[in-house]
Amino acid sequence: MTGQTVETKESVGEFFRQVRETKGLTLDEVAIKTRIHPEYLKALEESNFAKLPEQVFAKGFVRSYARSLGLDEEDAMRRFTVSAGTFYDKHEERERLRQQQVEDERKRKANRKAVIAAAGVAVLGLVLLLTREQGSVSLMRPAEPAKPAREADRRGKTEIPPGEHAAKPQAPAPAVPAPAQSGKPASLPTSSTTSDPLAGLPFDGGASTEAGMVLVLEASELSWVVVQTDDASPHEALLRPGDRLTWKAQEKFALTIGNAGGIRGELNGKPLAPFGPKGRVVRDIVLTR
Repeated sequence: MTGQTVETKESVGEFFRQVRETKGLTLDEVAIKTRIHPEYLKALEESNFAKLPEQVFAKGFVRSYARSLGLDEEDAMRRFTVSAGTFYDKHEERERLRQQQVEDERKRKANRKAVIAAAGVAVLGLVLLLTREQGSVSLMRPAEPAKPAREADRRGKTEIPPGEHAAKPQAPAPAVPAPAQSGKPASLPTSSTTSDPLAGLPFDGGASTEAGMVLVLEASELSWVVVQTDDASPHEALLRPGDRLTWKAQEKFALTIGNAGGIRGELNGKPLAPFGPKGRVVRDIVLTR
């Protein structure tokens, strides 16, 4: 009973390290047997769970490590739950809060877009209304081409020499409009404003559908990855050397990579810069257009 109590208080990493050293094995030898990167094995022995992948993959590492040392896998899992439970509980809470922040930000952006769209419709309606009002005013306003004609006629009469007034008929007199027609508007000029109230307004061609995003990840070494497309739930995957996976999104990708140096990426057919050195866990990588 006493020995069992000591074992349950002992961390899973310390337990693995002691058994490994007792068997005379190095981390590299265990890594070859388990096909787990030595950095992950070292992090597990040091209880440095922040350097391990997501919990589902870390549990797989624990089982593989226990199996390679000839230990009871279920006992190793109980030790892991006791040792890492607090860390992963806090990690899941942080992840939940981060997802909530992402959702809140998405809703705020959607609200802003709705307000901008409503304002644009209101401005367009106001411009259309003002354009129609201007067209109505131009139709109701009487044209006044007769005044210059009468004025020119009076000037013509005063310029005729007195001696020729009786001998020559006044040619300009017939050109003066009859009084009954002087109040009628002249023929209306053709206007693009009255015939087409929207003429001259800028056309917004930005409503076309934007092209999507395609992300390709290829593994040169064993690595786990977590990929979130747009605001969807994250997807986890374990890539072995030579594995190649493709994801599609509209706005962005959010990545977490367990072995940064073991993954190569392409975005829309273009190679991405290296994610980091081998064995390093890189989180919160955001790829946008």
